[in-house]
Amino acid sequence: MILEELGYNTKQEKFRIENYPGEFEPARVIAEHKERYLVKTADSEFDAEITGNLRFTARNREDFPAVGDWVLITAYEAGLALIHHILPRFSVIKRQAVGQFGEIQVIASNIDYALLVQAADRDFNINRLERYLTICNSSKVKPVIVLSKTDLLDDGRINEIIENIRARIKNVQVIGLSNETHNGYEELNSIIEKGKTYCMLGSSGVGKSTLLNNLSGRNIMRTDSISQSTNKGKHVTSHRELIILENGGILIDNPGMRDVGIADASGGLEMTFNMIVKLSEKCRYKDCRHIHESGCAVIGAVEEGELDRASYDNYLKLEKEKTFFESTVTERREKDRQFGRMMKNYKKSKKT
Repeated sequence: MILEELGYNTKQEKFRIENYPGEFEPARVIAEHKERYLVKTADSEFDAEITGNLRFTARNREDFPAVGDWVLITAYEAGLALIHHILPRFSVIKRQAVGQFGEIQVIASNIDYALLVQAADRDFNINRLERYLTICNSSKVKPVIVLSKTDLLDDGRINEIIENIRARIKNVQVIGLSNETHNGYEELNSIIEKGKTYCMLGSSGVGKSTLLNNLSGRNIMRTDSISQSTNKGKHVTSHRELIILENGGILIDNPGMRDVGIADASGGLEMTFNMIVKLSEKCRYKDCRHIHESGCAVIGAVEEGELDRASYDNYLKLEKEKTFFESTVTERREKDRQFGRMMKNYKKSKKT
């Protein structure tokens, strides 16, 4: 295998040569579990951990390796390695860390496409799709909507769901497929390119593990039977893992996510809700929040039926969430600065 088959490119190699010539070997993080990593080089796989220096200089969780990262390692005998540096990421899919306000969790890095997987039956939710889409847009990752379990509904209902998606979400490919009949797999396989990296995002039980097994042509991930009480597949994926498919595509599977809080959504909301952005240019006030202001073109479009009310409500919810996250980050940074000043003054007082 050559590194390009793992997604390595000339920009990353140029950066390595210019900054770390001959020192370390490039490898890609293919699995992560409690700050232990499995990394893959052109020839081997290694169990790896980060150096003390990398841990010490990390400002937050974003500075730790994530699945999809290209890292520079020193390999040792017995299949062990140390991670010294993380090469610059060209894309990062991230969310708010669950239960930790102002913290970011990196889901995966160096992603070309995100497969937004939702089941056609009980899991289907366009608001959640817009949330995933916002994360992709802010991460500069191309989204593809995958509607799974289409065999559970009749063709009329499936077509209705797809039309509802396309009415609210423009210019994003929608693929309906069945893990049972394999309808839709030909269309999905046609977008998977050799050397490109794909990440699956979706809730538990939407069929991601079965989808991965079918795309790879082998039984990689364990799957469980459908629950009779909920009609949903049971959650079986417990960690992120990068897998090379038979056609050369690279796919990252993720555990199902209940909470997908948006973080650092700069530009993401504007791209997802570009119609609202265009309408806002006609608002009477430049700082219009589109809630209750008179002369608001966005509210007017909702009242006239030109803008979908559910999409408008979802936009306000995500905008509020983004604002709260940004204010929390600012508050945390100010506390860190105050603590830094306090420690600096303490050290000065100890010297005198």
